[in-house]
Parts: sequence; C-alpha cells; structure tokens
Amino acid sequence: MLFSCDNIHMHFGARPVLQGISLGVHAGEVLGIVGPNGAGKTTLLEILSGRTKPTQGRVLFEGQDVTAMPLHQRARCGLARTYQSPVVPEQLSVDQVLKAARQAFTPYLTSHHAQWACDQVGLAVNPAQMAGSLETLNRRKLLLACLLMRKPKVLLMDEPAAGLLGAEVDEIDSILRYLAQQMGVGIILVEHRLELMTAIAQRVVVLDGGELIAEDKPHRVFDHPRVRAAYFETAQEAA
Repeated sequence: MLFSCDNIHMHFGARPVLQGISLGVHAGEVLGIVGPNGAGKTTLLEILSGRTKPTQGRVLFEGQDVTAMPLHQRARCGLARTYQSPVVPEQLSVDQVLKAARQAFTPYLTSHHAQWACDQVGLAVNPAQMAGSLETLNRRKLLLACLLMRKPKVLLMDEPAAGLLGAEVDEIDSILRYLAQQMGVGIILVEHRLELMTAIAQRVVVLDGGELIAEDKPHRVFDHPRVRAAYFETAQEAA
C-alpha cells in the first residue's frame, strides 16, 4: 500500500468526528470518499495531509509512520493536496505563481519544469495574465501544475469538480485519469459529483457520522442498503 491510515479516531472535545477509519490507496489508483455533509470527509483529509493530528491512529506513507510528521515534511516526501475552493494569489501573474511554486523549497526548479507541469494538465493561458482573473477550471489547473512540478506520489483532492460545468468536469476526469494511469499517482478523492466518482474511482468508501459504513467498487457500493439510507435519502431530505 502506497499511502494509508489505520484506526483513525478524532474527537473535538467530547464529540467524536471520526471513529476507527482505516483505508489506503495504491500507486496509480483512485480511491473515492463520499458521504453526507458532516460525515467527517474533510476532517479525514486534514489528518491525512498533516494539518491535523488524530486523537488516535496512524498515517503511513510507503510503510513509514508519518503520523507526527507535519504538512511541509509530508509534501517533501511526495504528498500533495488540493482544496474545494481553488484559491490563487489574486495579485500575482500566472508566471509569478508558477515561479513561487518552483522556488517553494530546494532544489529550486526551472521554468522548463513549470511548462512541463502546465502541459500535463492542459493549462494554456498567457503567463502574464493575473491569476485572479482566471476562471475556475484554469485556477484548478494552475494549482495542480504547481503541485505536479514536484512529481507527487499521492494526491489528496477535495471536490475538484466543485463549480465546474459538464464539459469542464469531463476535462478534470481526463486529467485525473492521466495522473493515475500514466504518472502512477495514487489519488484520494472526496467528491459529491457521483458521475465523476463512478467514472474514475476503482474503489469507493462511504463515511457516515464519522464511521466507514461501506467500501466497494463504485457500481456496487452505491447500491448498498446502508449507503442508500445514509447518503441518498439524506441528500433527498436536504433537497
């Protein structure tokens, strides 16, 4: 297993948020995480990325226990993360954002690395354009390019299709397939767009109330009775 967690518990005060979560992703695999609002998905990503330490449990990267390792050190090991909102430095140009990513830590990378990363995600914009003027899809591509320059082994993604239209979702689909299948990146994906999840994930885990209630291939997991009760019926009530 390339990247995994074992028996993760998280409490905020007396309130349990995650209860005994164990999961993992192989190189070149897309693992999906779904669940209703408040299921604990984002908290789990915070723990996996190193921004938050669990109350109990371990995080393992290539067999090494990295539970106590902070976010920046995990990044150096090959862990990358994107967020639901594609926030970019509004007052910097695209080229300046890429330069900042190139020089974030040693060894510094060249502009050729930046161009290579942009090519991988299909980012084709004027380098002098202000990053803040980019549309949502290109903001996501820019942030991905910044991460790809370091050739990460694992990518944690929080709702990469949020705010995108149909054709744009298809483009994100193609990018994620390329990263997994051609570059061998292990991807852990939190996403509410079930059509995207069904299309690209090899396995899907379902969280509800901080518990992992099901894990299976996408076409089977969504037919699980407990999943339908916890996820789909909850979604219908909210609608």
